[in-house]
Amino acid sequence: MKWAIVLLGLVALSECLTRVPLMKGKSMRTALKEKGLLEEFLKKNPHNLASKYNLYAQSFAEPMYNDLDIEYYGAISIGTPPQSFKVLLDTGSANLWVPSVYCSSYACSNHNKYNPSLSSTYRALNTALSISYGTGSMTGFLAYDTVTIGGIIDPNQMFGLSETEPGSFLYYSPFDGILGLSYPSISSSGATPVFDNMMNQGLVSQDLFSIYLSRNGATGSVVLFGGIDESYYTGQINWVPVTYQGYWQIAVDNIMINGQVVACSQGCQAIVDSGTSLIAGPPTEISSIQQWIGAVNSNNEYLINCQNIPSMPQVVVTINGIPYTLPAAAYVRQINGQCTSGFQSMSLPTAQGDLWILGDVFIREYYSIFDRGNNMVGLAQAV
Repeated sequence: MKWAIVLLGLVALSECLTRVPLMKGKSMRTALKEKGLLEEFLKKNPHNLASKYNLYAQSFAEPMYNDLDIEYYGAISIGTPPQSFKVLLDTGSANLWVPSVYCSSYACSNHNKYNPSLSSTYRALNTALSISYGTGSMTGFLAYDTVTIGGIIDPNQMFGLSETEPGSFLYYSPFDGILGLSYPSISSSGATPVFDNMMNQGLVSQDLFSIYLSRNGATGSVVLFGGIDESYYTGQINWVPVTYQGYWQIAVDNIMINGQVVACSQGCQAIVDSGTSLIAGPPTEISSIQQWIGAVNSNNEYLINCQNIPSMPQVVVTINGIPYTLPAAAYVRQINGQCTSGFQSMSLPTAQGDLWILGDVFIREYYSIFDRGNNMVGLAQAV
């Protein structure tokens, strides 16, 4: 559906301009530091503190539903006894929120609604909350309760209860709310993000999580909290420094087709965003890519002749000197016999320049690891 091809996970720019425990509660980093071994360990394992101990680290898998390769969402529960919700797992925002019984918006009428009077562990905070996304928005207030996700029981988690969800977009969303996985600096109203709470309480064995997205609507998509699973990728993991700790933002060298630089010629900044369906970038440069791949504009939707897919060029995104190849089968969307481009124009100016968004089109091809302990993004060829 056309509404679902727009950005899902990107918080409005006005919002953002603004451990590996050997025992519960203590991370490997802390333990090594206390023993005076951290510096030596990091020299031998410069890219990832967890790499050597991956086999010994406990991780928690949160399965995700794949909705037509457009959205990926998982099941969580909030409260005691648990109330169930489906949430978009979104590395492009930082807040957890769900609809509440106080919401009378059209979008809340067909989704599960949290009822604080039914939870014995609910604690009111009453701090106002307002979030705008690339598509959709909500207003409400913050509170505390127990959140369970992927087998992790996360007590005293701050989350939002929606009171309004304007427009119709969220009405048609298969998920109830959104669980943000980016840095706390872009969290609205200063709410502690879920993964930060997990780290702070020693609930995960490594201060990282990883995402595998299935293709063609298949099952098997997953977020691994606290771990990396070698069965989801081939070859080596390439580690890329986070350039700005808001979104999961990294530097891109250039974007090439047939050996020629067609976009990002002077380098550019990009965010790795599981809450965005497509790859988005500045309109002029995206227009250049559309021309190179033979996409034709029809009412602001770029159409492709499905029969051309076998002969269409690869798009290569170079990051930290490593080429990440996207074959046509990866960037062409095929739904109900119609083929459209997986590239989208979007103006996202920031102090670091116009941002690109490497959304699900990219993450499906490259298993992505989000390492808060080292502020790195790991990328490896997905199976």
